[in-house]
Amino acid sequence: MYNHLADKETLFHHAMEAAADAVMAENLAVVERLREPGDDLRAALEDMAYRMLQVCCGERSRALRRLTYAQAADFPDLIEIVQGRTAIRLGEALADRPARLSLAGRLRPGDPARAAEQLLALLTGPMEVRSRLGTRKVSAAETCTVARSAVDTFLRAYEAAATEHP
Repeated sequence: MYNHLADKETLFHHAMEAAADAVMAENLAVVERLREPGDDLRAALEDMAYRMLQVCCGERSRALRRLTYAQAADFPDLIEIVQGRTAIRLGEALADRPARLSLAGRLRPGDPARAAEQLLALLTGPMEVRSRLGTRKVSAAETCTVARSAVDTFLRAYEAAATEHP
């Protein structure tokens, strides 16, 4: 391994990048499900939100967060690396969905990047608290409650009025 990587720090960075990429791949698969949301937008968003929280609260994601928090003082660039490969990319990928839903008249017109960022905040904020920053497993029932509440708040802010539908 050291023949390819110069030192332990480089090895650690590569391992963290690989873990972040794996988490991101799982999240992208979840976001892809929203490409065709069907007639029940709320149900499609709740399903996507719940599945995304399952990924974010999965063992790999929790370990990635714990290591990032623990090693941030020694490797200040680690937060940027991990967030760049997870949260930031996820927000960019997710922004496409509100844009499409807005064009279809299902969400109010607005900044899709902001809408995606706010949806992610509505999901991840409560889960960080409930999981005690990833140190405690959160039950499926609690996860479902967070997903439903996040989607409810998101739709109250962004759902197009019934008269706005084409």
